[in-house]
Amino acid sequence: MLEEFKKFLIKGNMVDMAVGFIFGGAFATVVKSLVANVIMPPVGMLLGGVDFSQLFIALDGKEYATMEALDKAAAPAIKYGLFINDTISFLILGFVMFLGIKAYNKMKEPEEESAPTTKTCGDCAMDIPVAANKCGHCGSTNV
Repeated sequence: MLEEFKKFLIKGNMVDMAVGFIFGGAFATVVKSLVANVIMPPVGMLLGGVDFSQLFIALDGKEYATMEALDKAAAPAIKYGLFINDTISFLILGFVMFLGIKAYNKMKEPEEESAPTTKTCGDCAMDIPVAANKCGHCGSTNV
């Protein structure tokens, strides 16, 4: 059983999957930075100077000027601005993955259809090898 598990781990699919996870994690970090540092500042500016990362609702009934003040007080809150940023990151990442998989499927060679290896006997309707001149089941030469 240990030998089977070792073969499973060494298979190309497992290694490909591990590399995919590593690159996926790194790519997700880049997309998150893109959203937080490039996309959301202009969007916030267009919406009247809103910083989405600072949007929250404190659940303890007190007012906090910034997210840092909220975190320092360890107050419970609904941080919907961060949720908006994360949702946009998810959508961008999903779209890029969709494009990547679509490109991969286009580049992948189509599987060749194999030539038939059997034919049907005209008398007994049994399958026989294509190269056969005589049916092995009924002896007919009507093949």
